[in-house]
Amino acid sequence: MSEVHDRHGAALIGTERETRARAQGLVLIPGTTVGSLDDVVGRALDVGLRRIQMLAWRDLDDPEAGGSERHAHQVASRWADAGLDVTLRTSEARGHPSRLERDGYRVWRVGKRYSVFPRSALSGLLGRGSPDGVVEIWNGMPFFSPLWARCPRVVFLHHVHAEMWQMVLRPWRARAGELVERRLAPPVYRATRVVTLSNSSRREIVDMLGLRPERVSVVRPGVDRRFEPGGTRAPQPLVIAVGRLVQVKRFDLLMDVLAEVRRSVPNLRAVIVGEGYERARLEAHRRAVGAEEWLELPGHMDDDGLLELYRRAWVVASTSQREGWGMTVSEAAACGTPAVVSRIAGHVDAVEDGVSGLVVSMNMGGRRGGATQTAPFAEALRTVLTDPALRARLGQAALRRADGLTWEATAAGTLDALVDEAIARKRPGR
Repeated sequence: MSEVHDRHGAALIGTERETRARAQGLVLIPGTTVGSLDDVVGRALDVGLRRIQMLAWRDLDDPEAGGSERHAHQVASRWADAGLDVTLRTSEARGHPSRLERDGYRVWRVGKRYSVFPRSALSGLLGRGSPDGVVEIWNGMPFFSPLWARCPRVVFLHHVHAEMWQMVLRPWRARAGELVERRLAPPVYRATRVVTLSNSSRREIVDMLGLRPERVSVVRPGVDRRFEPGGTRAPQPLVIAVGRLVQVKRFDLLMDVLAEVRRSVPNLRAVIVGEGYERARLEAHRRAVGAEEWLELPGHMDDDGLLELYRRAWVVASTSQREGWGMTVSEAAACGTPAVVSRIAGHVDAVEDGVSGLVVSMNMGGRRGGATQTAPFAEALRTVLTDPALRARLGQAALRRADGLTWEATAAGTLDALVDEAIARKRPGR
């Protein structure tokens, strides 16, 4: 009998989950947890960490919300449910109130897209709110909490932005972003406890930003338990991709790959789920590659719709250029769906190459090279789609890999880092 876990990390017998897995010819193995959230919350309260303030550029209501915002929500809601007083300070979201409560934690919107950073710093300097601990989410532009936070703090950094600045901002803003990330921020954060999602992202943070390796910890993301095997696969080859329609995801490149694969897999169908500022350009590119009849762009999809799509898909694909992990890849894996992904930091931890999916090296220098850039990825995708035995083996391993990822463990691991900082501050000489 396999194990799954309740929302506090306790083991439960997963009869229904196991039955659904068997329906697709998959077998579950015992899941694993990383400590108990209740135990860590108890330690937090013992050292005076009851009121936690999280700082984030955006939250779930922002139209450009993505993995970072979902991650923050999962952690905040579990901390609140376990008895902590949690507030998320973030920027305005058009059409949404400046203050609200979501799943037990408060959301305070205190500034616009860029003014949220100085306003949060000023509020901290003035001691407003007086939290017991601060968790800063460094998503490109930092809040510089080491300069003003007077309490224990940790920083969550999903990945280095690097070339993303040039991809999403005007040249002068991109240069400013690069200057802050590579030159101004690292000296400020060098002594700060940083938490990231994967070992490969940790290596980049240490190598590219020069942060102290002993101060950078890894806490893996979780997978919502609703994502599990069930239903039936699509009768024809179905490739899906999920993410914001932004340049860094390189969905135009994925469209080129899919068009190339369809020459040898003529009944291939594909769905790219998500919304974003690149929609118009991607719709034009879909027309350019002649994919309008077999490639769908349905926009945003709720979790129920995603669950059905993950279960029907033969493969989930990601040609992204930057990821801290690739949480949608793990959601698909929890449904027994294997992945073909680009070889980047994050992906190489989320997917075990040759075991739970295929990890493909790609030319990262833009779109130069044309077909030669897409050829390795297209070949890997074609291989998985046309080899049922390989696809079944990869899918079963993907399920096993995802089964140990819980949001309870993520919440516990992140809070544990903050508790350690609170304990360290009490030591003589700190």
